[in-house]
Amino acid sequence: MSEHVDVAVIGMGPGGEVAASRLLAAGRRVAVIERELIGGECAYWACIPSKTVLRPPEAGGAVDRAAGVDGARLDWAAARDNRDYMARHLDDSGQVTGYTNQGALVLKGMARLTGPGRVSVDRRQVTADHVIVATGSQAMVPPIDGLEDVTVWTNRETYTTADLPDRAVIVGGSAVGVETALFLARFGVQVTLVQRSDRLLSREEPRVGELARTALHETGIDVRTGSTPTRARRDGADSVVELDDGTQAHGDVVILATGRVPRTEGLGLEEVGVRLGGHGEVLVDEHCRAADGIWALGDVTAIMPFTHVAKYQGRIVADAILGRPRTAGYDGIPRVVFADPEIAAVGLIQAQADQQGLRTTAVEIDLAESLARPSTYERNPRGHLGLLADTDQRVLVGAWAVAPQAGEWIHQASLAIRAHIPIDTLLDQVPQFPTYSEGYLTALEGLNL
Repeated sequence: MSEHVDVAVIGMGPGGEVAASRLLAAGRRVAVIERELIGGECAYWACIPSKTVLRPPEAGGAVDRAAGVDGARLDWAAARDNRDYMARHLDDSGQVTGYTNQGALVLKGMARLTGPGRVSVDRRQVTADHVIVATGSQAMVPPIDGLEDVTVWTNRETYTTADLPDRAVIVGGSAVGVETALFLARFGVQVTLVQRSDRLLSREEPRVGELARTALHETGIDVRTGSTPTRARRDGADSVVELDDGTQAHGDVVILATGRVPRTEGLGLEEVGVRLGGHGEVLVDEHCRAADGIWALGDVTAIMPFTHVAKYQGRIVADAILGRPRTAGYDGIPRVVFADPEIAAVGLIQAQADQQGLRTTAVEIDLAESLARPSTYERNPRGHLGLLADTDQRVLVGAWAVAPQAGEWIHQASLAIRAHIPIDTLLDQVPQFPTYSEGYLTALEGLNL
C-alpha cells in the first residue's frame, strides 16, 4: 500500500528545504525524503562547519592587524565545540520533528523512482504528482595510485575532526582547498597545497589566483602549483604524495579538495525519462524541469554548485509547481571564497567575455591606495577590486574583489550585472564614506568608457 502526496522531495539539503518549506506553506501535502541528515552536506559537513571554524582565525587576524589592540588567542577546543553546536552534533531530530509538525511526511532512507510519480523509500511506497530531485553531490576522489594506502580525508572528515593533524597535504586549489588551507594553517597545522593548474582558483581571473597565492604564502602555506599527484604511498606514519615534477609532499593526512560529482546513482532517473549529462548531472530546462512531473535543483544539476543557487532553484521549482512559473537566470550570481582577505567574484572573467566576442574594458584598483576605509580598518591595509565592462552596452559584465569583507559588498556588482544597470547610473551613486564600497565609484571612473 502506498501513500499519496502532492510533492515528494528527494534530498533535504538547502535547496530541498527551501522547496519543501514553500510548498508546505502553500498548503501542499509534501513528503520529505533524506537518506542521511535533513539539512544536507552544507549544514553538517561543508558550509556551516567550515565557515564556523574559519571565523576565529579571521577574527584573530583582524586583531593582529588592527592598531591599538592585541592578545588574540586561538582555542581549537572551543572552536571545535562551537562547530559541533552549529552542525547540530550531526543530529537532525529537531528537523524531523519540525517538518512533521508542519504536516510533512518525513521518510528517512534510500529513495528510488520506480515509475512515473512513484517513489520507493526502502520498503515504503509513495506516489506523488510532482517529484523534486535534490540529492546534491559528493566529493570526487581522483584516480591517484596508492591513495587507498594513505590516510585520506574529504570535507567530511576535515570538518568533523576532533583533533587536528600536525601536517596536511591538500590536493586541489579550488575555493575548498584555499579555505581549508587557511583554516588549518591558522590553527597551527603545517600545510602543503598541491594544485594541478598553474594558478589557484583557476576559474577566476589570473590576478585573483595571484592574490590568493600571496595570502596563503603570508600564512606560511607551501603552495605548489603546476604539480599533479601521480602516486600516494605510506612511509612509516607519513602519508606521502608523489608529484609529476619529482618532488614529494608529506603529511599526516591527505585532504582531497578536487571537486564534487552529482549524486544520481541508484535513483532510477533514466527509467522515468530523466536525461543525465556527461558527469551524471540531471539536465533541466529553464524552470528546473527534468521530465514530466519531475524537477531537479542544486548540485545534482551541476549548473552552479553553490548553496545559494540551490536555494534559488528551490524557489524556482516551488513557484512552478504552485502555478506561477518563472525562468531561472544565472547572471550576476556571486562566488565567494571565505579566505583572509575574502575573495569574491561575479559574472564573466576576461577569457569568457572574449569567447563571447564582447568588446570589453577592464580596470583594477588598489583599494589601499584609493580609499580611506582600508587604512582605518587595519594596519598595512590590503585590497584590490577589478571590474569588466561591456564597452558597447556600457554595463558591467564581471567584477572581482580580494579584500576584507568582499563577500558582503560584492553584491553591489552582482545586482548591477543581474539588473543590467547602466554604468552612467552607477557613476551617479553616492556611496557611504568611508567604506570599501566606495571603491566601485573609483574603479568605474577608471574605466574611461
